[in-house]
Amino acid sequence: MKNKIENRYVWLNGKIVNLQDAKINVLSPTSQFGANVFEGIRCYWNEEEQQLYAFRLDDHLNRLQNSIKLFKMDCKYTKGDMKNAFIDVIKAEEYKENIAVRQTVFLDGFGSWSSKENVGMFIAPVPKGMPSKEYNSNGLNCCISSWRRISDQNLSPRIKCGANYINSRMAQLEAWDNGYDCAIFMNDIGKISEGPGSCLFIVRDNKLITPSISSSILESITRDTIIKIAEKIGLELEEREVERTELYMCDEAFLCGSAMEITPVFSVDKYLINEGKQGKITKKLHEEYLNIVTGKTGDSKWLTKIY
Repeated sequence: MKNKIENRYVWLNGKIVNLQDAKINVLSPTSQFGANVFEGIRCYWNEEEQQLYAFRLDDHLNRLQNSIKLFKMDCKYTKGDMKNAFIDVIKAEEYKENIAVRQTVFLDGFGSWSSKENVGMFIAPVPKGMPSKEYNSNGLNCCISSWRRISDQNLSPRIKCGANYINSRMAQLEAWDNGYDCAIFMNDIGKISEGPGSCLFIVRDNKLITPSISSSILESITRDTIIKIAEKIGLELEEREVERTELYMCDEAFLCGSAMEITPVFSVDKYLINEGKQGKITKKLHEEYLNIVTGKTGDSKWLTKIY
C-alpha cells in the first residue's frame, strides 16, 4: 500500500476518499441500530505472478445482495457496481500484499430502525494483520458459550448484518473473560452451531463432519470451499447435527472463515483434542485452501484478478 494505514483510501458512496474524510451521520440507522449488511472478502498476493487475487468475489457479492434483500434495503447499487468499486479502491492504494476488505451497505440519513431508504456503501481494504487474537493464532482453546446462537426464528444468521454480531460479541467476550481464546455456540435446541464469525468442522474416524445449514449457522463461503476441497481429495463428509459431547470426543476440530482461514481447535472446555496439536486432516485442508486462494493450483474459477 502507498499510504499509511490511517490515511489509506476507502470507497464511500461513489468516491474514493482518504479514510479521515470518510464520514457518516452519527444519528443514522447504521450508527444507532447496527442497520447494515456486509461482507469480509480476502485477497491474496501471488509474488511470482505479481497478481492480487480476490477469493470468491462473485459469491461474496451474491451473498451481500441476498442480505440486502432479506434486510429490505432500497439499494441502488448493482452487483456490477459493487464489483467495480471493490477493484477500483484496491487499485487506488496499489496493494501488493494479502488484504482483507470490508464491503458494507448501510442505512444513512436521519431515519429510524425501520428505515429502508438512504442506502450508502463503503469498501475498506486493510492489510491482513488482525488485532483480534482469535484471528492470529496457531490453534485455539475454546469453550462452549452460555449464550445461544441466533436462529431463523428470531434474527436469521443467513443475513450477514452488523446487528447479528452482537450475539457473537457476547459469546466472545465471555470466552476471553474466562481465559479462553474463542467461543463455540450451541443453537436453541442444544446442538453445536458455530463460532463467532466462523464455522466449525470436526474429524471422527477420518470422516469430516460439520453442523448442517439448519443448525443456526451462516451460509459460509469458506465452509462451502472446504466441503468442495474435501470432495476433491476424496475425504468422506457429513453435514448433520453435532452433539456437545461429540465435540469433546472428536479426533480433530477446526474453525474456519474468511478472516481466520482454517485454525485448529486445540481444546474445548479443557478437553484436549488431538493432544492439543493440529491434526493431519486439518493441515491437509489448510494447505489445499492456501494453494487455491493464492492461485497456485492453476484453478482460477474462484479467483478474480485485481491487476
